[in-house]
Amino acid sequence: MARLLADLTPLRVSRDYRRLWWGLGLASVGSQLTVMAVGLEVYALTESTLAVGGLGLAALVPLLVMGLYGGALADTYDRRRLALIASAVLWFATIGIALHAWFGVTQVWPLFVLTALQSGAQAVNGPARTAIIPRLVGIRLLPAANALSQAIGTTALMIGPVLGALLVGTVGYAWTYTVDVLTFTAALYAIVRLPAMPPLRPAADAVPPTPVPASPPTAPPTPDPPARGWRSVAEGLRFLAGRRNLLMTFAIDLAAMVLAFPRAAFPALAVWVIGGGETTAGVLTGAIAAGSALASVLSGPLGRVRRQGWVAAWAVTAWGGGIAAFGAVMVLAGPTKPAQVVWWAMIAACAALALAGAADAVSAVMRGTILQAATPDYLRGRLQGVFIVVVTGGPRLGDVVTGGGSAIVGEGWTAVIGGLACIAGVWILMRWQRGFAHYDSLHPIP
Repeated sequence: MARLLADLTPLRVSRDYRRLWWGLGLASVGSQLTVMAVGLEVYALTESTLAVGGLGLAALVPLLVMGLYGGALADTYDRRRLALIASAVLWFATIGIALHAWFGVTQVWPLFVLTALQSGAQAVNGPARTAIIPRLVGIRLLPAANALSQAIGTTALMIGPVLGALLVGTVGYAWTYTVDVLTFTAALYAIVRLPAMPPLRPAADAVPPTPVPASPPTAPPTPDPPARGWRSVAEGLRFLAGRRNLLMTFAIDLAAMVLAFPRAAFPALAVWVIGGGETTAGVLTGAIAAGSALASVLSGPLGRVRRQGWVAAWAVTAWGGGIAAFGAVMVLAGPTKPAQVVWWAMIAACAALALAGAADAVSAVMRGTILQAATPDYLRGRLQGVFIVVVTGGPRLGDVVTGGGSAIVGEGWTAVIGGLACIAGVWILMRWQRGFAHYDSLHPIP
């Protein structure tokens, strides 16, 4: 049994990682309160799934721009300081969302603007924070650390939406957002306590050759200054362009999140198909996280996986299957706008979403480990920037796809079609890059 449970070694050996893990865990719960509450508030004000999906579009542009540029900043400046600044911006944006509710503003455009600001700040914060982790725990413990990070994140995703929906239904939007403001201080504290984390130069990433006596000794050449700004972004993208294994970690995740991410449909399904309103929407979101949390708790074997690319591909396949099954349940239940919860539909939908969530946790650990292990330190910030763009922008774009598809064929059929398209997309990509199935964690090749 001990071999099945998550490996806690990173928490034992690194006090800084332990503090960061707890702080970001508490902050993540608060963030999920806000994500759920904003979606519910926009739907309550507009009664439009397309408008809820529009939140994803509002976040997409700053995410794309600042994700890439934020990664370049993380490879240029002290990563601790950069994460602290970006976290402060996130905190103030959340305060703005809370004030919007406290003052009873009925226009939705401020929520779109503040969501975009949060997205841009998170796109800077994420690469800087994630690029720190290999320095805190070492490459050998990366799979265990990523599994633990996944566990705390998915636990927040499981608790946050349900708690957010309950808070919205009991104390209202304003107090729900205020809880997020308070919990985010834990993340600020954890980052403040980190040591300085300047990026390593390329020479520090390589093993120096055995010195050969020379006569006379010569001074070492002066290294070229590191690229800055958008030149630095371009340098990271050039590195990524020829590394198909790294590209695959992004591509298969986009297949899952863009084609088969039904979150934007949850508010409408909770009213028209399952019943239960805001609480049901929170439970559906929490079901994904519950499956992911269970997989993370039982993540011990993931640290011993060598063919990480092969496991990631099958995990994304299972995600698509779970989402297609969820959509089939919604189609069978039909849009009846029930006065009470349709329990068979609720149970079947949660089971399908939990399966998808478990598969997503396995995929996230495998993909994140491949990216961090196969990327040299001086490029980790930039590659983590691309990672943030993909893992955060993919669901946002998925919200838009779900919103648009729901307006045409309905929420249930959108999920069915999306899940099947995800499966097809993954195996088309695996045929394109056959070497991804043979990626060896003991010999990481980007």
